[in-house]
Amino acid sequence: MGTTSFDLAGKGALVTGSSRGIGKAIAESLAVLGANVIISSRKQQTCDEVASQINARGAGRATSIPANIGEKADIERLVGRARDALGSIDILVCNAASNPYHGPMAGISDEQFEKILRNNLLSSHWLSALVSPEMIERRSGSIIFISSIGGLRGSPVIGAYNVSKAADFQLARNLATEYGPYGIRVNCIAPGLIRTDFARALWEDEENLARALTGTPLGRIGEPDDIAGAAVFLASNASRYMTGQTLIVDGGATVTAGGV
Repeated sequence: MGTTSFDLAGKGALVTGSSRGIGKAIAESLAVLGANVIISSRKQQTCDEVASQINARGAGRATSIPANIGEKADIERLVGRARDALGSIDILVCNAASNPYHGPMAGISDEQFEKILRNNLLSSHWLSALVSPEMIERRSGSIIFISSIGGLRGSPVIGAYNVSKAADFQLARNLATEYGPYGIRVNCIAPGLIRTDFARALWEDEENLARALTGTPLGRIGEPDDIAGAAVFLASNASRYMTGQTLIVDGGATVTAGGV
């Protein structure tokens, strides 16, 4: 297997939540390897800015298409416009997520829980269902869910978020089983603590960061590019015999008992 296994020239990639953080890093990395990418988040201006940055670098081109992943009609519009822009959607990266509640499960409202499940899980189901028919017809494609090590752990403050992330693992397994006969691979990435705006409350305070990294063998916070590398692997032919799996990218945090 040579370097061509990572060649994504001419592939079309739709990456949600790609105007910043992990999604942005993934879109940039896919474009460097030749993929044409859709930059999508809720705000047009931020999407435009990222697309312009990618296009200025050359290699794969980027197109800005804002969308609200919590609205099915918006997702349908996103996929339709993405298909028109790309010609085909060969790679789907479901990265966008939300967590509107911080506290014990007993205090979460139905509306907050439903929003978490809609944005973090149901949207991935919708997107997969919309892109899979063309992948089935071509008998190839890669679908990637950006989950979290939270899906492997309990938490007294982000329990509902963790429930949604645990569900990602099973969604990948189910879809891998359904789509595998058509050459479509479906996998998850479970990041640990990454330096993003989404996780800012966990890493911005140095004392809190030190506590958070207790028991992490690599002894540092992750960067968005650390997750982008895993996404490139799953998007490319380098992972052509891998499906239904979850790649944990956490600096080793889940292989230790913190502080022991």
